[in-house]
Amino acid sequence: MMSGLGAESSDLLRHLLLDRAIKVVIVAVALGILALGMAVMWRRAERAKKRLD
Repeated sequence: MMSGLGAESSDLLRHLLLDRAIKVVIVAVALGILALGMAVMWRRAERAKKRLD
């Protein structure tokens, strides 16, 4: 078993990796929502353009 400084650094590393993973997931979800929103707006713009023609 690790004790003292080794255990603390291991816990810190685990915490930092988990924090980084959470941030990556948040950014990936935000980009997915952005892409979905852009696709919906693009489709609506195409429909509006067809109606005007």
